[in-house]
Amino acid sequence: MDSIWLIPLLPGIGAAINGLVGIRFFGKRFAGVLASFMMGWALWLSLVAFWELLGTEERFHQVTVASWIPPIPLETVDGIGSFSVDWSFTLDPLSAMMLLVVTGIGFLIHIYSIGYIEHEPRGGVARFFCYLNLFCFFMLTLVLGSNFLVMFVGWEGVGLCSYLLIGYWYQKKSASDAGKKAFIVNRIGDWGFVLGVFLVFFTFGTLDFRAVAEAASHMPVETAAVGFGVISLICLCLFVGATGKSAQIPLYVWLPDAMEGPTPVSALIHAATMVTAGVYMVCRNAVLFTHAPMVMEVVAVVGVLTALVAATIGLVQTDIKRVLAYSTVSQLGYMFLATGVGAFGAAAFHLMTHAFFKALLFLGSGSVIHGMNEEQDMRRMGGLRQYMPVTALTMAIGAVAIAGIPPFSGFFSKDEILFRAYLHHGVFVPDKVLWGLGVVTAMLTAFYMFRLINMTFFGAYRGPAWGHDGAEAHGHDDAGHGRAWHGPHESPRWMTIPLVVLAVGAMLAGFVGVPIAFEAVWPWTATIEHFLHPSFVAEGAHAAEEAHHMSLLGELGLMAFSVLIAVGGIWFAYRNYVERPEEAERMAATFAGPHRVLTNKYYVDELYDATVVRGTMEGAGGLWTVDRRVVDGAVNGTGWTTIAAAWVSHILDKYVVDGLVNLTAWICGEASYVFRRAQTGLIQNYAFATLLGVFAFVTWYLVAR
Repeated sequence: MDSIWLIPLLPGIGAAINGLVGIRFFGKRFAGVLASFMMGWALWLSLVAFWELLGTEERFHQVTVASWIPPIPLETVDGIGSFSVDWSFTLDPLSAMMLLVVTGIGFLIHIYSIGYIEHEPRGGVARFFCYLNLFCFFMLTLVLGSNFLVMFVGWEGVGLCSYLLIGYWYQKKSASDAGKKAFIVNRIGDWGFVLGVFLVFFTFGTLDFRAVAEAASHMPVETAAVGFGVISLICLCLFVGATGKSAQIPLYVWLPDAMEGPTPVSALIHAATMVTAGVYMVCRNAVLFTHAPMVMEVVAVVGVLTALVAATIGLVQTDIKRVLAYSTVSQLGYMFLATGVGAFGAAAFHLMTHAFFKALLFLGSGSVIHGMNEEQDMRRMGGLRQYMPVTALTMAIGAVAIAGIPPFSGFFSKDEILFRAYLHHGVFVPDKVLWGLGVVTAMLTAFYMFRLINMTFFGAYRGPAWGHDGAEAHGHDDAGHGRAWHGPHESPRWMTIPLVVLAVGAMLAGFVGVPIAFEAVWPWTATIEHFLHPSFVAEGAHAAEEAHHMSLLGELGLMAFSVLIAVGGIWFAYRNYVERPEEAERMAATFAGPHRVLTNKYYVDELYDATVVRGTMEGAGGLWTVDRRVVDGAVNGTGWTTIAAAWVSHILDKYVVDGLVNLTAWICGEASYVFRRAQTGLIQNYAFATLLGVFAFVTWYLVAR
C-alpha cells in the first residue's frame, strides 16, 4: 500500500512519453499499446492495494509523498492558524473502490481505443492516447488525494483534459465549441468548490479529509430548528462544484455536447471518471453533509429533478450517443438522490455498477457508429443485430442492466436507492415524493433505453444502401476522413473484447450489494455497503446513514413494483418501435407540442444563449464601449490636453516671455544709440558740454531765487 503513489504516476508517465516523443516518432499501434500498458500496470497495482487493504483491520492507509506547501500563518475562526499541505494519498474502502473503477474501466477503454482510433493520422493517435493517460492521471490523483487541495489538483486536471478530449477534432467547429462549453461551465461549478475549500480551512483550520470529518462530528447538526450554519454553507458551496462536474441542474448542459468527441472519450468521461467526481466528493465528505440536513434535501431534490428532466429529454433524441448522454445525466441524478437521502453506500454502489453498463453502452454505440461508417442517427439504422451480433448482444445486456431488471447489476443499486428514498422523511419535501419521481424516472429509463435498442438492432434496416460488390462510394467519419464502406459490419476484436468483459461486469457486479431481503438465499447481502461504511463516518463513530427498517414483504413489494414498471417501459418501447413503429410517429404528431419541447431539450440551451451567453456578450460589448470611449477617451483626452497645453505654453514662451526679453533688449539697444552719439571722444566737446551745464545750473539758481 505504500506504493499507491505509483498508481496515478504510471499513466502520467505514459502521457509524458506519448506527448513528448510519441507524436513525432511512435507508430499508431505502439502509442496505443504503451498507453494501455501503463493503465494495465496501474490496474494491477490497484488490485494489489485493494487486496492488502482487505487484510488490514483499520482499512485506512495514508502515504505522504512530499511536503507540498510549508506552514503559512492564515486566519481561522479560532485566530491565526498554520496553513500547510502535504502531497499525500489515502487508501480506504471508498478510494479503493474508485481505483478499481477508474483503472479497470479506463484500461478497457484504452484497449478499445486502439481499434477505434486507428484511422486517425499517426501523430493524432499519439496525441489522443496522451490525453487519455493524462485524464486518468488526474482522476486517480483526485480519488486518492487525502486533502481538499490535492483533490482540487485532480479536479481541475480532469476539467482541462475534458476540454482537450472533447475538442480532439479541433478543426471541427462543433467539437471545439463543445470543449469550450465544458470548460467554461465547469469553471462556474469550480468557483463554488473553491469557496467551500476556503470555508473549510477557515472553520476547521485544516484541509485533511479525516481531520475535517473528525472535527465536524463534534459540531451540532444544523437542522431547521438550529438554523443554516457554516457547515450548511460549506456543503452548499461544495455541492455547487459537484453540479458542475457531475452535470446536475442547472450546469448539466455541457455533458450532452461532450458527445462531439470520439466515442472512447464519451465512455471515459461518462462512465468511470469525470462525471462521477462530484458524487465521489460528496460521499468523501459524508460527515459534513450529514450535519447539514437542509443541504442534503437540496441535493436530493436537485438530483431527482435532474434525473427526471434528463430522462424525459432522452425519450425523443435520435442521436444514439445523445440518448446515452442524457441517460448519464439522469443516472447521476439518481446518485445525488441517494446522497441526499443519506444513502452514501447506495450512491457509491450505483456509481460502480453504472461504470460497467454505461461504459458498455457507450463503447457499444461506438461499435455501431464504426460499423455504420460514422452514422449516429438511429432513424438510419435498424436490423443491425444480424450484421453486428456481438455488439447487439452486449448492448442489450447493458440496456437490461440500466433498466433495473434482476439479476443484472443496475437492479440492485437502483433498487437500494429507491428503497432508501421511500423510507426517507424529508425536511421540506413531503414523504414519498422523491421516491415517486424516482420511480417515474426508472420507467422512462427502461423505455428510452429499449427504444435505442429497438431502433438500432431490430426491425427493418433503414440505413444507406451499399454495393455488395464493394463498389460503394466513400463515406466520411467525424474527423472528415474519407474511407470506403462496404455495409454494416462487426467491429474488430480490439473493440469487441472490451464489450464482452464489460457485459460480464454489467451482469455480475450487482451481486456485491444484494439487498438484505435476500439474506436467506444469499449470505453476502449488502456486502459493498458494509465495506464502504468506514469511509462515511468519522474515526470512532458508529453510524453515518439513517437506520432503515421495513418488513420483508414490504421490501419485496417495492422491488417487484420497480421491476414491474421497468418491464412496462420495455414492453411499451417494443410495442411502439418494433410491433407498431407507426404508433411512435402517431404519438409524436398527437403530442406535437410536448414532443417539440423535448426535442429542443426544454429550450434550456436557447434560454442560456438568450440570457447568460448573450448577456455576457452584450455586457462585454458594453464594457468594450466604455473602455474605448470612456477609459481610452480619458487617456486620449489627457494626451490631447497635454499636447494643447504644451502648444499654448510654447506660444506664451515664444511670444510673451521671449518677446519681453527681446523687447527689453531692443529698448536698451535703441536707447544706447542716443547716448552713443554723445560719446564723440573730443575733449573740446566735453568741455563745451561742461560749460553748458554750468551755465544751465547758474541760470536755474538765479531764476529760482
